[in-house]
Amino acid sequence: MNGELTATLYRPVGPEELELIRQSGFRKFPPRLPEQPIFYPVLTETYAARIASDWNVKASGKGYVTRFQVQKSFLDGYAVQNAGGSQFQEYWIPAEDLAVFNENIVGLIEVTAEFP
Repeated sequence: MNGELTATLYRPVGPEELELIRQSGFRKFPPRLPEQPIFYPVLTETYAARIASDWNVKASGKGYVTRFQVQKSFLDGYAVQNAGGSQFQEYWIPAEDLAVFNENIVGLIEVTAEFP
């Protein structure tokens, strides 16, 4: 995590989700689909890149890593989850909290990597 007021998080996305982020002016993540009850931002770029290259590419032909800042005071209401090892840490944000999550993004969502 970065600084006292904000935390740097990452999110692997496919081309459809990236297009919706682009349409928002790189300011928010799109609502979850009914079969997606949880939003999973991750704590490291390495973990996000692994998901983007292994999962998003297989699912949609491309994968992207996004980086963004979130108000730490918002994240303090959620526990960091361990998804199979200390290098695989993420937040589990319920879909119904995503709008408030988006309100707590500071600045723009950046694309830091593209696969393949």
